[in-house]
Amino acid sequence: MAGSNVLQIEPLTPAIGAVLRGVNLAERASDGMIDDIRQALLRHQVIFFEDQDLTPTQQRDFAARFGDLHVHPLYDTDEGHPEIMVIDNHEGNPTDNNFWHTDVTFIETPPLGAILHARQLPPVGGDTMWSSMTAAYKALSRPMQRFLEGLEAVHDFAYAFTPQGLAGSQAGAEKYAKAVADNPPVIHPVVRTHPETGEPGIFVNSVFTSRIKGLRREESRALMDFLNRHVQQPEFVVRWRWTPGAVAFWDNRCTQHRAIDDFLPHRRVMTRATILGDRPIFTPAHPRESGDPGVLS
Repeated sequence: MAGSNVLQIEPLTPAIGAVLRGVNLAERASDGMIDDIRQALLRHQVIFFEDQDLTPTQQRDFAARFGDLHVHPLYDTDEGHPEIMVIDNHEGNPTDNNFWHTDVTFIETPPLGAILHARQLPPVGGDTMWSSMTAAYKALSRPMQRFLEGLEAVHDFAYAFTPQGLAGSQAGAEKYAKAVADNPPVIHPVVRTHPETGEPGIFVNSVFTSRIKGLRREESRALMDFLNRHVQQPEFVVRWRWTPGAVAFWDNRCTQHRAIDDFLPHRRVMTRATILGDRPIFTPAHPRESGDPGVLS
């Protein structure tokens, strides 16, 4: 890697995950170090930093080195830092993200990535898992890959966040109604091409993807059920055990993640900065052969 000889990288699995050492995220990193971190993210899809003492301002400023930041329409944010989401789960506020998902796919330009900082941890439990969508795609048969490459899916804010749901009810009727109005359903390809690596990856998830466009309801449900099970295979997954001050930075364009809800009645407090990305597209690596099925409308 260019830029710095200080950064040490320890891969965690063949498919996904690495620990990075030799950088203090509270300090403004050089452009070379930022490039090294970006390259490590592209290679490992989720990267971890241990023993980081970050203020909300420092977390926001580090995240902003990688792009513009997203402000979530429902979740609580740090006072004075609307770009920093506060995820404070305890017996009175259980988690609502303990399902495999890709963040904020309900917008036209879903996030490039997110940076999560451990503020307060339970004595045991509260791990997070990430799964590689490029590895999951590669594990499919070629006929299934070609079938998925011709499909699009609907991603819907209201499908994930209902008025009766935890986030919707806590936000209040007025804030919830505005969030729904500001975030109508969007269409994304079922397989997206990573804009930096060029690799294809599965881009649907159980939380935000309401249906596969062009398929009958039963067909859509069956395909989504298959894909949602497929991406959970342990060969694609890394599980991270949090320690105080640890930071996770994941590439949201090619991963899903799940917070494990096993720590109640203890408290778990995390803060997240979310970096906006670009509009997902699929670019075929090879032209379709004669006789291949076309795109379904």
